[in-house]
Amino acid sequence: MSSSTTSTTASSTVAFVGGHVVPVAAEAIPGGTVVVTDGVITAVGDSGTPVPDGARVVDASGSWVLPGFVESHGHLGVHEDGEGWSGNDTNEMTDPNGARFRALDGIDIEELGFRDALRGGVTTIVVKPGSGNPIGGRTVALKAWGGRTVDEQVLSADVSVKSALGENPKRVYGDRKQTPATRLGVAAVLREAFVAAQNYVARRDAALADGKPFDRNLTHETLAAVLAGELAWDQHAHRHDDITTAIRLAEEFGYRLVVNHGTEAHKIADVLAEKGIPVIFGPMLTSRSKVELRDRAIRNLALVAAAGVQVAITTDHPVVPIEQLVLQAQLAVREGLPSQVALEALTTNPAAILGLDAHVGALAEGRDGDVVLWSGDPLALDSRVRQVFIGGREVLRPGAAGRAPEVVERWERFGRTAWSPLTGEEAGR
Repeated sequence: MSSSTTSTTASSTVAFVGGHVVPVAAEAIPGGTVVVTDGVITAVGDSGTPVPDGARVVDASGSWVLPGFVESHGHLGVHEDGEGWSGNDTNEMTDPNGARFRALDGIDIEELGFRDALRGGVTTIVVKPGSGNPIGGRTVALKAWGGRTVDEQVLSADVSVKSALGENPKRVYGDRKQTPATRLGVAAVLREAFVAAQNYVARRDAALADGKPFDRNLTHETLAAVLAGELAWDQHAHRHDDITTAIRLAEEFGYRLVVNHGTEAHKIADVLAEKGIPVIFGPMLTSRSKVELRDRAIRNLALVAAAGVQVAITTDHPVVPIEQLVLQAQLAVREGLPSQVALEALTTNPAAILGLDAHVGALAEGRDGDVVLWSGDPLALDSRVRQVFIGGREVLRPGAAGRAPEVVERWERFGRTAWSPLTGEEAGR
């Protein structure tokens, strides 16, 4: 595989030609062409697809061309690898109702895991608060690379709210001898929070109708957005009884439920399928480290999908390193998950589940030009990522002969050779 240019300055148009194109949402195209203009896919077709004059042409011969993978549940940037206590901002475990907290406010985009994401073909990450609180806070969807600041990498700040049932919030607050110390208490915290949000909406709407001032409350406003269907409800739940409680609460208050983890979702998979509730499954490469994981098995994902449930796969990074997202899919295929479903669980499904499918998840006209070149079928254990583009901009390029691909560092966008002027650069660079 070779490229017509190694410049880090992105052409307004990039054309990937000659590769085995796998749009995921459509049939594969041997020797296909993908055209990206101004960061958006403008054509996906066979070898006869026109390449605009002046386009940067990337020779994808011998490569599989796929959309970037979507990690739908991770803590990348808020729980930094190798940083210990200093880099862990995952849980604000000081208030059971943390709806006002936002993962976006704790993300370090220079965390090493973002580079790992690129090497694993992951171009979009939904970063979530942790599961120490019954209500953890707002999530955010990010592109894995390319911004000068985290804000420039935000795909959507209005994705979902993270919530937790089961052992985690029980342990955190039970150890303090405060509510919630039981599953009953966790459910009560959620009910009280939603009732308070309903009351807030009623008072707010009445004040607006009367033209009166009204004091804002960030906690209630976030939950009001969940009730209005503007944000999904990402429910951490492993055991089947916790999943059942999640369903009961969602039906009581009418919000859009997404089950996260779903270790025992196979036990009630028919119920989830009937109700159209998706499952973000995983992480898979873990031990049975607590009671609610005692029935953990990779094959459970195949059982859930076979029942007709829409599924995605998560690493829960850093629980499992984010570059191993595809490895989990490979293992799931070995345990009975159909290959096409496995690819969908990395791309189209997580994008659709979390309302990002207008932008990512497939190679299709109108979606973002997030394109990954693989050495072969990504579900084959020996396949590797060769090159990654986000919005048509190369962010992982081929290394020198015999070397691994290398990240295109942020400073290269500005013609610099490093972050620091203490490396021998000329003044004014």
